[in-house]
Formats: sequence, C-alpha cells, structure tokens
Amino acid sequence: MKIVVLAGGISTERDVSLSSGTGIYRALREKGHQAILVDVFLGYPGDITEDVFALEKDWAADMRGVGEEISDISAILAMRPDYKLNFFGPNVIALCQQADVVFMALHGAEGENGKIQACFDLMGIRYTGTDHVSSAMAMDKSIAKELFRQNGIPTPEGIHLKKGETDPMCVPFPLVVKCCNGGSSVGTFIVEKPEDYEACKAEAFRYDEEIIVEQYIKGREFSVGVVDGKALPVIEIAPIAGFYDYKNKYQAGSTVETCPAQLDEGLTTRMQQYAEAVFKALRLKNYARMDFMMSAEGDMYCLEANTLPGMTPTSLLPQEARAIGVSYGDLCEWLIELSLREREA
Repeated sequence: MKIVVLAGGISTERDVSLSSGTGIYRALREKGHQAILVDVFLGYPGDITEDVFALEKDWAADMRGVGEEISDISAILAMRPDYKLNFFGPNVIALCQQADVVFMALHGAEGENGKIQACFDLMGIRYTGTDHVSSAMAMDKSIAKELFRQNGIPTPEGIHLKKGETDPMCVPFPLVVKCCNGGSSVGTFIVEKPEDYEACKAEAFRYDEEIIVEQYIKGREFSVGVVDGKALPVIEIAPIAGFYDYKNKYQAGSTVETCPAQLDEGLTTRMQQYAEAVFKALRLKNYARMDFMMSAEGDMYCLEANTLPGMTPTSLLPQEARAIGVSYGDLCEWLIELSLREREA
C-alpha cells in the first residue's frame, strides 16, 4: 500500500510525534509498503508529479528523537510565516489524497483534537485512529471526565478552570494541576503545598487556556490499550524518580514498565473492563490507550484516554501488543486494517 505516515506538527509533543512516525515508517517499509514520512506542518517541498511513494530515499534520516526538554516550537513556526493561512505544509493534502491510507503518528493539540480528522473526513482521505468527534471529546479532559462520571467510570474529583476565571480553591492538597488539552504530562504538576499552587497554575496556563485541578491519587500507575474494543494486557508504569512526566516517558531507563502488570486476576479484569467502558463512553474507534491510578486500597481511577497513543521505542501500546505476541510491525498493520475496515463499512 501507499501510506503517508503523518507526524510532527506544532504541539508540545512534536518530538514525540516525530519519534513515533519514524518507528512506524521504518516498520511499514520493512513490511514492504510504499511508506513515506511527512511532517504535517513543514510538508514536502519536492515535485509531486512524480511517484513520490516510489522514491528511493530515507524519509526519516533528518528526523530528531525525543530529548529531555520540549522542542522550541517558536523556531518551527518561524519556518512557516504563512501558517495562519494554512496549517498544512506544502503538498501535505495532495500526498494524503494520493495515499491508500494516512497513518496518524501525530500527538497533542492539532493531531488529537479532531480538526485534522474532520478535514480528512470532508476530503475523503482515509486515516488511522478514531474520528473527529471522539478525538475532540477525549482530548478535552473536562468533557472526558464528565462522560466518565455519567457512565460510572471512576475518575479523580476536581474542577475545570479557564484562564482568568475565579478559582473556588475547593480541591484539598496534595492536588494535581494539568492542562485540559495537553499530553505527555506537559504542563502537569503535583502540588504538595498551598504556597506552590499559584505558580503551578500559571505554568500550566502557559500551555493551555484551560486547566484541570484534581485530587492527587497516591498509588500505582497503569495503562491499558484497547484495540477494536477489546483491552490488551495491563501495563504498570513505575518511574525510578519522580512521577511519569515528559522525561520519564521518553528517556530509556527512566521508568520500570511491567507487562502484564503484577495484579491479581480480579483487579486486572476490572481495570480492563473500565478501559473498554471508556472506549465506549467516548465513542472511540479502532484503538486508544487509557491511563489509570490505583490507590493502596485497590480503588481505581481513570485519568484520561489517549486517542493516538505513542509509538516511540519506549511507548506503552507496543509493549502491551508484544505481550500477546504481536510485533511492532504487525501492530502497525493491524491498526491500518482496522481503520480501513471502519471507513469501508
């Protein structure tokens, strides 16, 4: 198949996306597909009248990996002074229209909030992952948490704040401050003391116009991938130092990950059932990954759903698939098959 692996963009997760895209691109090439790797924002300035998919070139040669710090997005924006007139880089839409399918390796705001998915739906471009409506609902943590509660899915108590709004200060310490529409734990802070609260809020508002302030759940952290409505094995995440922040997510050796997680059968089944319930409540399609905390008493709390979970060398979904005997390359093809089936139905 001719496949555009779409990565990059201008979210705080740009580098994560490029790393995911590189892995997916290389795996699909090894599987014999005519895959190309394209930055959704910077595009492809070459000649597209020729068969771009047949070019003998390494599309990932210049792609950077994930560093300890977030990439300087302002430098990327400076490369496209026209970006406010058209988010898509040169030839992106044309290449996606030529492809049999677009593999969405995007993470964060413009990749997971449903806007690109809506554009592709209007243009008849087939892509991996869920649709624009469910993308938007899952990306907005406030909306997602409302749907969790309405469907009996436990989630930490908290409030939603917009920049400049009066803060009722009703969540007890310790608490968590996080961006409403963020990812990869960017703009997320565990606040132990009242004197640190305002500074953490201000920092979170640097990344988003809306934030979530919620109760801090002390305990073990887990994640559960769901593919085609069915939960994969549970994976436990135990950072060696601190919490599961941006650095611990993507720097090899920073976190101990155990899959399948060492939980008894009852707890495993319950968490998988909650993950499948989240998938259904948010009307997700094809695949997603749900993040959980579990207290010392065994109480579970769903934190959020990720509609385009990471596919980097340290990402969780590929580890869960591997636990049931599905290799990285086979996982990529599986996700494509599900998405094509959905859009051909």
